[in-house]
Amino acid sequence: MLAFSPAIALHGNAPAHQAAVSACVLAVAAVWPGFSSAQDQTFRETLVSPALLEQMRQGGFVLYLRHGATDSSRMDQAPQVDLNDCNTQRVLSDAGRQQARDLGVTLQRARIPVGEVIHSPLCRARESAQLTFATQPELLRAEPLLAYTANLTSEQKKPVIAATRALVSTPVPAGTNRVIVAHAPNMADLMGYFVKPEGTMVVLRPLGQSRFEYLGSIPPSHWAALLPASPKR
Repeated sequence: MLAFSPAIALHGNAPAHQAAVSACVLAVAAVWPGFSSAQDQTFRETLVSPALLEQMRQGGFVLYLRHGATDSSRMDQAPQVDLNDCNTQRVLSDAGRQQARDLGVTLQRARIPVGEVIHSPLCRARESAQLTFATQPELLRAEPLLAYTANLTSEQKKPVIAATRALVSTPVPAGTNRVIVAHAPNMADLMGYFVKPEGTMVVLRPLGQSRFEYLGSIPPSHWAALLPASPKR
């Protein structure tokens, strides 16, 4: 397990993650002009165990989900990506859409409680969230500061990385979990972990004060090991 802390101290605790995002972005922009990624962190991916899955059922975690499988023949038209026009973006493939639907069923079967779903404004993340949580659309909220960082300059990345840190470090009430649907480069910039393959879920423990702990990952293929099929009668 790896715990990650910021290089600056933020003063005061916001009552909700929206306030935490704003505070963290302002602090980074004003205090740490040299803000960069956490690539120097020693990172080793760990698969989520059945014991951790059981803990997730009790809530209190942040579940960072990389969007579903995409159509690699469609690339983002950077820097002219129009958030309102999916034709300018890399989008989910048909397999990715089915993957998102299947994950929704899997999360229900796993009895993972979800209290909010915060997604990137890009089409592939938004659609992944909509398909995975199709029965709970009221939980979904777009966060502009979860934009894809690979096409951004170092300066443009600062508020995105700060917002991501705030969302993964702000405590979550027991009995529910916070889901973030976004992109692999964002986590690579935050903690040196390029999440792959697409559709992988990363389990984090928020520790408050801009700190969080990495606990494990669930690639799409790993769900079968965590939730073996019921024996036929």
